[in-house]
Amino acid sequence: MFPMYAWVSNPYEIYNTITNRNEENVLNEDSFYSYSSTVYEKINEKELDFDAFKYALKGYLNLQNDNDLSNSKYLTIIDMSVSANDERFFIINMETFELEHKSLVAHGRNSGSETATKFSNIVNSHQSSLGFYKTAETYIGKHGFSLRLDGLEFSNSNARDRAIVIHQADYVSYDYIKRNGRLGRSYGCPSLPEEDYKTIINKIKEGSCLFIYYPKSSYLEKSKLLNTTTDLVASID
Repeated sequence: MFPMYAWVSNPYEIYNTITNRNEENVLNEDSFYSYSSTVYEKINEKELDFDAFKYALKGYLNLQNDNDLSNSKYLTIIDMSVSANDERFFIINMETFELEHKSLVAHGRNSGSETATKFSNIVNSHQSSLGFYKTAETYIGKHGFSLRLDGLEFSNSNARDRAIVIHQADYVSYDYIKRNGRLGRSYGCPSLPEEDYKTIINKIKEGSCLFIYYPKSSYLEKSKLLNTTTDLVASID
């Protein structure tokens, strides 16, 4: 596995040109903002909200710094502040800073109608859960080829018990939106369109970072992964 941030300097030489490190070699908040802004510009995807990306990147880097990601190539972001009728599922290649995929994605039926506004970690709530997940193993279930998720925070720690997984669903399509006025909803799973879902799952399976975002202060202010700055250590060799 590459050392923290070493991969940044190779494709674009971003880090060394914009980051000022203090004596403890810690990436401070101002430096992180500059860094995240530069990477965001490289990705060049206007439909990806900067705040959603910035928070996702910070958690990803903290997890990477702790060697918690066995598949660090991909960062997946689901922006629940966006209408379900729009594309809000993004996969970023963190080695090239390119957007490799974007698509529709469903939220939990009790999180809201077209837009999700309610989130829960409670079993049988049928709501989506915010925060950082680590992708796990694949399996064949009632929805076919699916991907298990492990919640990493107070806001999604019951993901396994709730059977929150990535799977395909026929209600995640533009045809469904045209017929019903909005995208279909799940029992809390981030369900994907039937097209290319196997390719997507195979990319991000087995230890990559997935972040479900919504600008909810009760989550953003309590998340340890978003409020840990001292762990963002630049260990470039």
